[in-house]
Amino acid sequence: MARILVADDDPSFRDFLRDVLASAGHDAVPARDGQEALLLAQREPFDLVLSDQRMPRVDGLTLVTRLRASGVSAPVVVLTAFGTIPDAVEAVRLGAADYLTKPLPSPEALLGVVRRLLSRGAGDDELVTGYRPLLDLLELVDRVAPRDVPVLVTGESGTGKELIARRLHHRSPRASGPFVAVNAAALPESLAESELFGHERGAFTGADRARAGRFEEAGKGTLFLDEVGELPPSLQSKLLRTLEERTVRRLGGSRDVAVDVRLVAATNRDLPAEVDRGAFRRDLYFRLAVVPVALPPLRERTGDVRLLSAHLLAALSGRHAVGRSPLTPEALEALERHPWPGNVRELRNVLERALLLRAGLPIRPEDLGILEARPAAATSSPREPASLPLDQESRDREAMVEALRQADGNREAAAKLLGVSVRTLYYRLRRFGLS
Repeated sequence: MARILVADDDPSFRDFLRDVLASAGHDAVPARDGQEALLLAQREPFDLVLSDQRMPRVDGLTLVTRLRASGVSAPVVVLTAFGTIPDAVEAVRLGAADYLTKPLPSPEALLGVVRRLLSRGAGDDELVTGYRPLLDLLELVDRVAPRDVPVLVTGESGTGKELIARRLHHRSPRASGPFVAVNAAALPESLAESELFGHERGAFTGADRARAGRFEEAGKGTLFLDEVGELPPSLQSKLLRTLEERTVRRLGGSRDVAVDVRLVAATNRDLPAEVDRGAFRRDLYFRLAVVPVALPPLRERTGDVRLLSAHLLAALSGRHAVGRSPLTPEALEALERHPWPGNVRELRNVLERALLLRAGLPIRPEDLGILEARPAAATSSPREPASLPLDQESRDREAMVEALRQADGNREAAAKLLGVSVRTLYYRLRRFGLS
């Protein structure tokens, strides 16, 4: 059961949403408008926020902005009867997790979005490990956390880079400030500058009001810039200037705005190699990598599959309100043999599917859906995956091929498995000649 904040100024529709959510076992807390919702969200923890767009005092889009600025991390879904494309784009740009139009297609359409967003974070609130090198790395992270220096987190998709960024934030003097996460690869190039640095009214077609960028929203807190290697050269230059001068200039603006932000960047690309081939600025790389943190892939974390499986199954069974399904010894052996190209995120997805399928019954190897992913698994050592290439680019290519195979060629599903945007997946497919 999840605790969900429901903000709508229409009492009948608000009651309808509460009934739909209650039918799925959720605790729905009502708010009559955005102002009341903001006060409730700042006082009490919620797993999800549903908000109408058009409300008195504080509308839905403003609510999204203020929730993010105040450090509320619960995903927000904006609902509106005014379902225009610009409104949808603006909601997502401001940080909304999803957008639905009223009238809803069906109660199940709402519950489907709710299930997806609630399951996204299940079991992901901490980095569980018994692997000594990773424990040492976490000690380094904890030592660096109070120091206000940039950190560059590297590692394959699904290894927990955002968890490290949140750990740095929560163990720093900035913990009471906002934590703002931005995926650089998910930003359309035409809107990326405005998203990061803000814009003034009239800066471009459709800019009918001034808007602060993510750097300003993260003031006194931490900005997590994921997939920083995907930034185009023009934005790399502007990012470097912001880091050096601690100011931003909004698109269309004529003055600099001071920003007090700690930047944590992340990438699954080999940035030194990108620097050597001229795709990433050398000076920016050194500015970002004051403290580098390289996360190991799950296939190298001896013994962690067992620990993580127990942790994730407990979290997911609570999230979905189903009986906890134990792993049979054969299923655990299959999990430990698997190379996990999608790392912990892939493991979580596999376990979630099996848990819902078995609903309290023991999970067998055939419930995992990974048996055909690696035919040679029975003869390969889990500690010595000799067939895996050593260079990052080859590993990325193999991970994409493996994810596409598991997703039966569905690129959206493969992108979700790898923890990247569909845009990034298409870019990498073209880069590796797989499109």
